[in-house]
Amino acid sequence: MTFLVAEEMTGGYGNGPDILHACTIAVDRGEIAVIVGPNGAGKSTAMKAVFGMLPLRSGRVLLDGRDITTLSPQERVHAGMGFVPQVANVFVSMTVEENLEMGAYIRDDDFSGTMEQVFALFPILRQKRRQPAGELSGGQRQQVAVGRALMTKPTLLMLDEPTAGVSPIVMDELFDKILEVAATGIAILMVEQNARQALNIADHGYVLVQGRNRYTDTGEALLADPEVRRTFLGG
Repeated sequence: MTFLVAEEMTGGYGNGPDILHACTIAVDRGEIAVIVGPNGAGKSTAMKAVFGMLPLRSGRVLLDGRDITTLSPQERVHAGMGFVPQVANVFVSMTVEENLEMGAYIRDDDFSGTMEQVFALFPILRQKRRQPAGELSGGQRQQVAVGRALMTKPTLLMLDEPTAGVSPIVMDELFDKILEVAATGIAILMVEQNARQALNIADHGYVLVQGRNRYTDTGEALLADPEVRRTFLGG
């Protein structure tokens, strides 16, 4: 049984038109699924629908066999989902350590071990643990945001454009860290504009166009598909 299955998702914002049209996304434990596509394809909307920020008009979301379609985002965090939005994803006036502590708000156990795991994954954060997050570089802020989500001990980690606005070197470093997180058994669902690089680390890729699944395959197969390469990857 696949760990996350968001199937036939159809929905939009408020009373507006549907943005997603029978969109299906799935990812298993320890795997990386990447959602790519042109601007306006509904990539981030699909992610928000999985996290409960967009009510579905039809379709459902299953996490480890449990139907969570009607749960709020807060309830989905308790169920094991961690979500890192693209913008406003750190508390800029708080220190790095305080940001990470905020990620443990749902826990009533000793989370010091998890914080040590985050510092082991992102050593720069240990060095800057007393520094306000607002003083960090863009790449370091993303590490804080991912680290804070990991403090909830998620079984599914969702990343919305984690490499937006960072340099190619920082992007490669972040992707390496994402691979390390997946290797611990966490399922990862990621939206990315850097499609070629993201598909290169993906177990599964979903190419969306106007809220619909256009291509679905392994990352390797999508990179090798001449039509995908020509249409979405610049040849």
